[in-house]
Amino acid sequence: MKRPLGVSLISYFYIFGAIVLLFTAIFYNAEANSIGISERFGLPNVPERLMRVIVALFSLVMVYGYIRLKKWGFWIMITYSVIFGIISSLLITQQSQQPYTGNLIFSIVVVAYTIYVKKAYFKTNLQH
Repeated sequence: MKRPLGVSLISYFYIFGAIVLLFTAIFYNAEANSIGISERFGLPNVPERLMRVIVALFSLVMVYGYIRLKKWGFWIMITYSVIFGIISSLLITQQSQQPYTGNLIFSIVVVAYTIYVKKAYFKTNLQH
């Protein structure tokens, strides 16, 4: 089965995001952004640079499995998107700035689309 276009687009978005996170981990200025990635993940006490590197590396591993149509990539993307969506929905009510609404919408779109194309991840290959 050919890789669905949406899987490629979602993967490229996450690859771009991971590169940006790694770049900003080096040049991050805490005063430039009042809401850091640590806070967006609901972990405000984790050092910002460390959190950026962890999220970037995790994203690259997740995207590798997702774009290669691996079952584990499917499950990690679903789990990550659900958890990130829940965190975003909780933070919507707690913060005056609202990057979280977009995060929640994107998480819902990723979960819905990934479930829609799940046949690509769970195909049975009878040829050896």
